[in-house]
Amino acid sequence: MSERVSRGTHIYRTPSGEERIRAWCEERLATWPELERLPAVETALGTTRAFLAPGGERTPVVMLPGTNFNTATNVDILRVLAADRPVISVDPPGQPGMSGPMRPRGDRTAVYGAWFGELLPQLVAEPVIVLGHALGAAMVLDSAPSPLVSGLMLVDPAGLSAAGAGGELMRAVLPWMIGPRDSKSARVLNLLHGEDHRIDASDPMARWWTLVGTHCRYVLSPPPLEMESLRPWHDTPTVLATGSEDVLYSPSRLYGPALRLLNAEVVELEGAGHLSPYEQPERIAELLGRLDR
Repeated sequence: MSERVSRGTHIYRTPSGEERIRAWCEERLATWPELERLPAVETALGTTRAFLAPGGERTPVVMLPGTNFNTATNVDILRVLAADRPVISVDPPGQPGMSGPMRPRGDRTAVYGAWFGELLPQLVAEPVIVLGHALGAAMVLDSAPSPLVSGLMLVDPAGLSAAGAGGELMRAVLPWMIGPRDSKSARVLNLLHGEDHRIDASDPMARWWTLVGTHCRYVLSPPPLEMESLRPWHDTPTVLATGSEDVLYSPSRLYGPALRLLNAEVVELEGAGHLSPYEQPERIAELLGRLDR
């Protein structure tokens, strides 16, 4: 269905690169046979694939990942979250993963917001908690509130403020963009993680980021959303959490807009960075309990 997007950019540099990305994802998904592949959903943005992690009796969750992440990269997180609730994990079109390859141009988050509004009623029939990490949080915040959303769990969220642009991070990202290697990928990821969470070049996530850097077109963090997009969510129960060491969206960047626009306090995840769901999945699962019906 990617042909339905008249103005967009193909995320993959080559067809063979797309095959390499999808093969890696298939290999990771195969490690959890119980993860159910839901029927593909056709949307204006392209074919969308979603996966159901069976869980307990608590309020179901729909999860939207951050930039360069997807269901396959999130398998370990989903195992933790699904211990007490079903979790539907979505691969957004235009992000590396199992969905359509066309990334919207122009106001990207507005397009993704419309996409999510189109997608959600095709995935669920009862209210759910929406968990958005980083770019995934901006996607849901730029959609219209829905009776199907009983609460928001926003983790290291984009959309509420401009992203930080530390020189050390840029000095790591630029070499990775120019010549991706596992060692460079590990360096970028370690700067995105908190200091207590370190990986080396042999880590599967380092290999994933090398594949993404090699075969996918890079995308920058989205700008802050307009107040008109955020204010409608003011009365929706919201838990907002960010790592104390998040180099992109630190607690100090989020306190003001979170309280003013979403009526939400910021939960500071001590020792975590921008990838806090990967560092502290048990803590994220605990915070979801605040939103149970």
